[in-house]
Amino acid sequence: MLLPLRVSENMTAVKKVPERMCIGCQETHPKKEMIRIVRSPEGEFSVDPTGKKSGRGAYLCHNRECFQKAVREHRFEKSFKSAIDDSIYAELEQQLFPVKD
Repeated sequence: MLLPLRVSENMTAVKKVPERMCIGCQETHPKKEMIRIVRSPEGEFSVDPTGKKSGRGAYLCHNRECFQKAVREHRFEKSFKSAIDDSIYAELEQQLFPVKD
């Protein structure tokens, strides 16, 4: 079923911006501003900067507090429906927030 585009007063089509919820702060933001964490079909976890890798994904704001809250409250495990080792969290944190010397 096709739905008509919403039309504003000046008769131009208005596109809807895709939004996703951060698993840390539970706030919705535009998808392009979020970081996607992916569990591949093989069970490997990685950061997906393009948002196109195959597998189950979870979205985070790009700040350390959201990442830490998601880890502390086991939200990655709930999103991915599997247990996650602490070494994976450390590796993801290193990829997301590299230490600058």
